[in-house]
Formats: sequence, C-alpha cells, structure tokens
Amino acid sequence: MPNILEIRDLVVSYGGIEAVKGVSLDVPEGKIVTLIGANGAGKSTTLKSIAGLVRPKTASIRFEGEELTGKPSDYIVSRGITLVPEGRRVFANLTVLENLKIGAYLRKENLTKDIDYVYGLFPRLKERAWQLAGTLSGGEQQMLAVGRALMARPRLIMMDEPSLGLAPLVVKDIFSIIRTINEQGITVLLIEQNANMALRTADIGYVMETGRITLQGTGMELYENETIKEAYLGKKKQA
Repeated sequence: MPNILEIRDLVVSYGGIEAVKGVSLDVPEGKIVTLIGANGAGKSTTLKSIAGLVRPKTASIRFEGEELTGKPSDYIVSRGITLVPEGRRVFANLTVLENLKIGAYLRKENLTKDIDYVYGLFPRLKERAWQLAGTLSGGEQQMLAVGRALMARPRLIMMDEPSLGLAPLVVKDIFSIIRTINEQGITVLLIEQNANMALRTADIGYVMETGRITLQGTGMELYENETIKEAYLGKKKQA
C-alpha cells in the first residue's frame, strides 16, 4: 500500500523551545494511523504542521508525492487534507447546517449530496439542523466537527483527541464512525489520549514522547507491548 502522507525530519520550535524534534512517520493510503503520547509530547503540533497552521523550522511533508511544507492551510484543504481540531471548535452562534456549509467553503458545487452523506453518518445532526451549534451536547458537537471536516471531501482526515471529555458510550459511537469513514476510503490520522481505543482501532501506531517518535508498530503490536500497557493502558507488567 503506497503512503498517502510522508513526513521526514519535522522540527517545530516555539520561541527557543523545540516542541517537535525531528519526527518522521508514514501514513499508508486507506489505513487508520494513530499517534499516542502524553500531553505536551508534540502530537497536536505535528498535526497542525501538516495542516499548515504551524510553520515548521525544517521538514519535508509530502502528500500524494507533492511537497506541502510552507503551503497555506486553504491550499492544503483543497488538496484533500482536513483537520478535526481538539476541543471541536464549532461555530457556537451558527446552526448545525451553517457549520457544515462552512466546511465546504472552498467548493462551489451543490452541497446537497455531501450534507445528506453527513446526515447519514450522524442522524442526530439532521434532527438538529436548525439548532445553534453552541446548544448541542459535547458528543453532538464532536459529530458536527467531524461532519464539517468531511464536507471538504478529504482523502486524509486528521482528528485531534476526538473522544476528549465524552461519555464512554459516546466514545464508542465516535470510534465506530471513524471505522466507517475509513471503510469508505478515507485515510485517518488520529491523535488520542484514549490509547486503549486508539490502538485497537488503528492499523498502525506511533508513540511520541517529548517531541520524538520512540516506538512504532501495528496497532495490536503496540497494544500488546508491556511497556505501552504500563505507561498508557493502565496495566501492570506481569511479574
């Protein structure tokens, strides 16, 4: 399977502090790839660099063979990469439908099929189409954030902590939707504090610590790794 995204030697600094220290990773087309690690490890900065929201100090970020480093974020969206940000970031004073339309702001064609597609994934959004986004529950806002990202018809969707602050049953729904999106041909790059769900869902996993990739493997290889179990899954090593 060819890589849809290739990152080489990504370095990002905030002032004099290096938040990302030479990260390299591959995202094969059609797969779910997860990046796990503690808060402050540099995971979100990595996604923001890919999305063009943060300018790296040095890097090669190639999407479908094209170098994207230094390109503006709207161009990156037009190429087929979208980001579901941490904290959802919906437009609270706009309706659900208006939020979805904003996700397709670069497109000029009729959006009816795309809106129907999102409503098919998230029937609750259809029920609340004319409701202000700020009045939705946390789970519904997360669904809206994902739906808004899908309106751009991405080939790669990046998700930053999609389960953060959600009830366990809602978390299961969100991960079910992630699998469904992937099964429909969209590659997924996922940052997730819930390492248990992330590793069981992902085809490939990377562990990031203090700005560096320290371990990689299939999702199940990392899930079964004793060090990962103790550090991220809350399980003691076997004596």
